[in-house]
Amino acid sequence: MARHNKYDLLEKIVNAINDSGWNVVFLENIDQHPFHLQIYRKTESFRVRVYIWHLTHGGGKARPKDEYRIQITGVDHFEPLQGGKTLVLGWWKEAEIFAGFDVRKHLGKLGSSPSMQIREDALRKAYINGFEPCDKGNKEVAIAFRPDFFVEYLLSLEPLHNFGQSAKDLAVLSDVAQNPEVNEADIQIQNVARKITVVSLSKKLRDVSFSRRVLSAYSSHCAMCGVQLRLVDAAHIIPVSHENGTDETRNGLALCALHHKAYDQALVTIVDDYSVQTNRNQVMELQKQTLSDGLTRFSQDLRPIIILPPAVSDRPHVEYIRIANGIRGWK
Repeated sequence: MARHNKYDLLEKIVNAINDSGWNVVFLENIDQHPFHLQIYRKTESFRVRVYIWHLTHGGGKARPKDEYRIQITGVDHFEPLQGGKTLVLGWWKEAEIFAGFDVRKHLGKLGSSPSMQIREDALRKAYINGFEPCDKGNKEVAIAFRPDFFVEYLLSLEPLHNFGQSAKDLAVLSDVAQNPEVNEADIQIQNVARKITVVSLSKKLRDVSFSRRVLSAYSSHCAMCGVQLRLVDAAHIIPVSHENGTDETRNGLALCALHHKAYDQALVTIVDDYSVQTNRNQVMELQKQTLSDGLTRFSQDLRPIIILPPAVSDRPHVEYIRIANGIRGWK
């Protein structure tokens, strides 16, 4: 394989995977392109082969003005990964958007100066909405998506590209990308696999919207300790599974992995005046079980009052705090 010197592209991939809560192991030397990765989270794991190039604009007067493309270099054919997933990607650095192409449509020996195209409109819509399908004709669909949709694209790889088999279903997918607040009963798709994909993506769009709004409100700082370091999640105050759960920004807290888990397990919480409280009953129980090592350091790292978003409308709603504390057993 030819040496691949675009390490920035590999970094974009790894960051996108890590930011979605997944981990990456390199199965081959990173000097080799395509990249061969193992993606895993808890009990889920799969191998991925990634071909990736920069997206560039057009290609002369004969090309449409709104066309972006990857110019394929260094390989004369794609090798699908048996028992894994094979990605063919472009990266639009101006807006930090990926474009995914269907490797199944490009098997066999590639021609001279091969390239793959996607429309600029799809890239721009993906920047705004999260993802956007692009009909390339001949039942082929390219998918433009933001980095926060990388894992979702990976998990739904084949079903997403199969939307090229139905113009009607493809139109539904595009509508959901722009309006994810759709009821499952209103999704008019007969194909079971494609309907499941649309339902999953609509949920992911709502989750991502909540996460982006909350992290932006707190400038990606943990509200309880102030850390950033790409270790911060958007946590719901009232869980989404609860009847009062909501995806409003004011039902969210930016929390690092440690304090997110401590909050969900009711070891710590916030109260009406936004002060941070430690659960004395849990502390005593931990001490009885000789599981309290590190408690002093844990407590010292907690802020007395959470970091508050500058916009009052983004700050935790006091009534949501009260409901959440009741759910978690605080008195």
